Amino acid sequence: MEILTLFLIGLSLSVDAFSMSIAYGLMGIEKNKIFLSSFIVGIFHFFMPLLGSLIGYKLLNEFKINPKYFIILIIILILIEMIKSIKEDNIKQIKFNILGMLGFAFLVSLDSFTVGMGIYYITTKPIYASIIFAIVSFTFTLVGYLIGKYVSSKVERISKYIGIIILLILKLILLYFLNLNYYTD
Repeated sequence: MEILTLFLIGLSLSVDAFSMSIAYGLMGIEKNKIFLSSFIVGIFHFFMPLLGSLIGYKLLNEFKINPKYFIILIIILILIEMIKSIKEDNIKQIKFNILGMLGFAFLVSLDSFTVGMGIYYITTKPIYASIIFAIVSFTFTLVGYLIGKYVSSKVERISKYIGIIILLILKLILLYFLNLNYYTD
């Protein structure tokens, strides 16, 4: 029963990575970056819960950091970068360098950090849980990219716009939920 619970938590932690990878796939991420980016997302989903369990709770309470402002800043920067890439008509694919992949992985694994703060309430085996989270997020990110690439090949002309619209909607939803006072100010 514990493995099913951990799988379902891993699934919920991977939904944002799945959605965003579809959007990036639609916008033409380079084929050789798909596996590497998915792998990095999996690595982040392994370490972020562990990091959260070790220092997250103490850090947030001791320094009174409000993570929603940091998340909002990252969202704005990603959207600006995506809109800039649309204006470069001569470049068919997004330039997704290692820094961009790390930023993407960090953004989609922030919820894993939060789960890590309470991981001991879920299981007594946080490393085991982190392995499950990593495998599930890697798989869903990879599948999202592949779906995005496939759809992009069918509607190539408008795929970047579709990707940006999907990401914008996801970001607005995220901003809405961040403002529901899940975090204390």
